[in-house]
Formats: sequence, structure tokens, C-alpha cells
Amino acid sequence: MIRRLFRSQPAQTPVSTPEERAAWAKPAYGKDAARCQAVCYSAAPGETEWYPPVMAGAETFALDAASAAMLKDALEIMGKLSPDDYTRYLTRFYTEGLKRFGDDWIYADIVTVLLTMSRALKPQRYLEIGVRRGRSVCTVASQTPGVDVVLFDMWMKNYAGMENPGPDFVRAELKKVGHTGKAEFIDGNSHVTVKKYFAENPGTYFDLITVDGDHTDPGAAEDLADVLPHLAVGGAVVFDDVSHPAHPGLAEVWRTQVANDPRFSAWTFADAGYGVGFAIRKH
Repeated sequence: MIRRLFRSQPAQTPVSTPEERAAWAKPAYGKDAARCQAVCYSAAPGETEWYPPVMAGAETFALDAASAAMLKDALEIMGKLSPDDYTRYLTRFYTEGLKRFGDDWIYADIVTVLLTMSRALKPQRYLEIGVRRGRSVCTVASQTPGVDVVLFDMWMKNYAGMENPGPDFVRAELKKVGHTGKAEFIDGNSHVTVKKYFAENPGTYFDLITVDGDHTDPGAAEDLADVLPHLAVGGAVVFDDVSHPAHPGLAEVWRTQVANDPRFSAWTFADAGYGVGFAIRKH
């Protein structure tokens, strides 16, 4: 039997007006970009490169990202990290879902997606906007210990009603998953710091990027616009909370900036939880 997995799209009803969407920042792509070789095919010397280089799009990895096996691996990784109220809840949620539905449970979130893409892409460089306690970056580092990470956060106190302990805490968490690569923490408003970083590092590309910072519609759109031109061809961008009831506009941001752009192969999960989207840059 072939098990098929279809996209589960968040609500299509626009939250913003056409005028508001037109004012969102737009990515400025250059002519050439680095390649994430794990999913790219390069023609032999003297051979015509007929196809775009990316051999596997989002559909190739979606089944793994929403699988019970990946949830079990996510539970194992979270068990290595310092718990808080949210991860305790998430652990119980995963465990109960697996108990009720077993291997038939189709569920994905930022952890299962990052696990899947870290294994597939074997990223050498990872960028994250919105770090908090480091669960996402630790997920990536658990699969690729030598990855170099660049992490942007404002370290706001009592963020979303939870402790936001800062870079030293995240460094300690990274050690728990065996991270050996470089870790660069950049503090401040991402709408300032990300632009400054790429102005100083214009030729830098990342194999994997997570955007989980500013949850206003124009703010999230701006974060995506700032980082997408620096995503390697074949690399993946992950965008959280696409079906979060408190942030209904994020689904529209994801569609506008990424999912509806032919540069990307995108997959979106919105059946349960807060939803997540990921996309592979094709060209």
C-alpha cells in the first residue's frame, strides 16, 4: 500500500488588505546563489545543465516530517533539554497522540520539520530568527553537530508568558546535544540586526533558515524578505505558526512570501497544533 500525504493548507481568507500586503517588504534576489549540495545535481564538465539543480522538493520530505517515527525522535531530543511548561505540554501531547493513533498519526511541527531537513540537507550553516530557549537550534545541532549557527533574538522577558533566559542558557543547551560548530548570537531587533549582518556579510548563504520571530504580519514578512535571498539553492526555510489562532495573518504571509513563489517548493501543515511550513529554494 502506498501512503500518500497531502498538503493541509491553513484558511485562505485574507486577513490583511491588498494595500497592506503591497506594503510588505519583498525579497531582493540576486542572480547567483550558493548551492546546498545534498539535494542538488551538478552537470558534468562540458555537459548542459538542462534542469534546475534541485533534485528533491518539499514533497520528498513531507512524509517523514509528519511521521510517527519523527515524533519519537523529537521526544528523545526534547528529553535531553531543560524542560519548561511548553515542552512538558508538548511531550504529553506527542505521547498521547502516538498512543491513540500509533503510526497512522499524521502530525508535524517545527521540531519534526527541522529534524527532517537537518538529516536531509546536512547543513553547514544555519540561521534562526527567534531563539528563546534554543529548542529549534538544538534540534538542528543534534543531527549536524558541526553546523555553524547564527542566532537572532531580542531576549524579551516573559516572552509569550514564559521565561526567556538568554544566550548563556542556549549555549548550555547546545552542549547537551553535542554541538561543536560555531555559535554566533546577535541581540536586538531583527529588522535592524539581520539587515546589518547581511550588509556586512553580503556573500553569505545558509543551507537552513528558521523564521520564528516577529509575529506581526508586516514584521514576519520583513524577516522573510531579509533572509530568503541568502538561502542557498536547495536549502530550506522553515516558518512557524501558520495556523496559530492568535496570529491568523501568518498563513497569508507564508503564502505571499514563499508558498506562492515559483522559486520554492513548499509544504504546509495546518491540521493540528499551531502549524508549520517549510520550502526548498529551487532557483
